[in-house]
Amino acid sequence: MNRTVSNASVKCDRDAGLATVIFPCLYSVLFVVALILNSLAAWVFFKIPNSSTFVVFLKNVVVADMLMTLTIPVRVISDAGIGSRQLRAFHCRYSAVLFYMTMYISILLMGAISLDRYLKIVRPFGKCALQQVRVGQILSGTIWVVMLSLALPNALLSNQPMQAHNGKCTAMKSAAGMAWHEGFNYFCQVIFWGTLALMTVCYTLISKKVYESYKSSKSSSQAASRKTKAKVFIVLAVFSVCFAPYHFTRVPYTLSQTGSMVSDCWTQNALYVTKKTTLWLSAANVCLDPLIYVFLCGMFRKRLAAALCRRSVPSSATESRVETCSQVEMSQMVQSVGEPPGAVCKTV
Repeated sequence: MNRTVSNASVKCDRDAGLATVIFPCLYSVLFVVALILNSLAAWVFFKIPNSSTFVVFLKNVVVADMLMTLTIPVRVISDAGIGSRQLRAFHCRYSAVLFYMTMYISILLMGAISLDRYLKIVRPFGKCALQQVRVGQILSGTIWVVMLSLALPNALLSNQPMQAHNGKCTAMKSAAGMAWHEGFNYFCQVIFWGTLALMTVCYTLISKKVYESYKSSKSSSQAASRKTKAKVFIVLAVFSVCFAPYHFTRVPYTLSQTGSMVSDCWTQNALYVTKKTTLWLSAANVCLDPLIYVFLCGMFRKRLAAALCRRSVPSSATESRVETCSQVEMSQMVQSVGEPPGAVCKTV
């Protein structure tokens, strides 16, 4: 016990250049790119009606990504040491909490999108409540309310004054705040790994369905097959690349910060650098999500192309195609086993 306490109380000096120069620059670049892409995505997406659960989920992802993007400037100024101690305290108490909350909202929504794609592609004729727009809206709202309720104590229990000699956000937390912080991080681990398991199952079954469709139609187009397979796994790939490294690092880092794990100064600094690097990679997801919208949703591409070319999209086209824009080319393969031709969202 004494070893743990004394170890947790040892001050470990951080690499000043890494913390105050390199990462603020990386986040600054990320902010500029993310703001442009997400502003454009929001402008296009909110002209598309909520005629499918897929669109509902994607719109909520846009909102979560935009909120996360808006927290980045506060992080940059705080980490660079440019702002006041009050700004640092604001970042720890509110901005950082919003950052993590929106990250896990995005993770849960990506899980919902994966399940939605499974239902629409593998079971296109099934009657399921999860395929109803109203249910999608309720599910999205529930995700926001639950995550806000769980994240709020992290802000309320960060009620200690920011010490001049200690810039760690954990220094602002009370004993109850540290306990909640640790528990919340474990809960977020459950969210991530549970969502990853769901996505893996859904996309495996989707891949099996696509393979069976090709086999039934005796398709000989290997190029089309490879293209379809790539699109099947694009969301899972982005999800894994952006979020998996951070969640491998998060548990040991949290244990080292709360004193639950005895570690020397070198180990704490190594975990700190790894955590900062993988966190930036997770934040980079806000730049990749808009590209996924273009890749997966034909109606989004049509709206975007029309906006860039300054031409309008007929409302009839919007109504007829937006509902199934989540199905992409692989849904065209499902047609061969009985799906109506008009139900497919064509590519641009």
